Amino acid sequence: MPVARINGTTLGYDVYGTGEPVVLVTGTAAPGRVWRSHQVPALRAAGYQTITLDNRGIGPSGPCEEGTTLADLAADVAGLIDHLGAGPCRLVGFSLGAIIVQELLLARPELAAQAVLMATCGRADALISAMAAADVELCDSDVKLPPRYAAYVQAIQNLSPRTLNDEQRLQGWLDIFEMSPVTPAGVRHQLGLQAIADRLAAYRRVRCPCLVIAFRDDLIARPHLGREVADSIPGGSYTEIAGCGHYGYLERPDEVNSAIIDFFARPRRSPARRMP
Repeated sequence: MPVARINGTTLGYDVYGTGEPVVLVTGTAAPGRVWRSHQVPALRAAGYQTITLDNRGIGPSGPCEEGTTLADLAADVAGLIDHLGAGPCRLVGFSLGAIIVQELLLARPELAAQAVLMATCGRADALISAMAAADVELCDSDVKLPPRYAAYVQAIQNLSPRTLNDEQRLQGWLDIFEMSPVTPAGVRHQLGLQAIADRLAAYRRVRCPCLVIAFRDDLIARPHLGREVADSIPGGSYTEIAGCGHYGYLERPDEVNSAIIDFFARPRRSPARRMP
């Protein structure tokens, strides 16, 4: 994996194939390799170059230190695009990664041609705020959850009833979760970043064509929060995929990939200017 010095830190990244570039930005505590199973092959088959990165806190990228902000993470992605000479490019973000992309669209609009925002929000409601605070408190407590228990909790939080009720599929997910525990110390300062202030008014300034994808059974970024983002972005599009939870891009990858690729194939027109 190549490593670049960007924005005062190191960023690990991978580039797959050739063609028009698509940058994929992951969520909290997730490495860039999570895209390799489904999204990278689908996008490459559609003729796109794919670029993945590890956000701060995920090795080999540098640490996510106290005081790291969403603006820092957006600047990291922008710096990588500059480093690779990939802009203006298409972007795909998931969960915290979608919020990072949203901030990049405001800070460096010239780098973005189109953006897909999955499982996103434009404000932290009471539940997101409570979850973020609880995650930080658990991390700071030094309590280590047994891997089997942590896997069960992760499944309940992130998968749909459709998957939870399919015993064979569920066992596969539980095995993955148990074998891939999150190391809280490494991502401690990512944990609270999704508890954002209300940014919906700011998103009225976004001029990049955007598609928001929500997952119908998502208990974390519930669909109405994603619809708020789509409604705030001038010309924003919204689609909702059934039968999947927060990890919908991994639960129902074919439907998600089709939505992304179909959106990218649309003519790129600047959205109409919305009056403030």
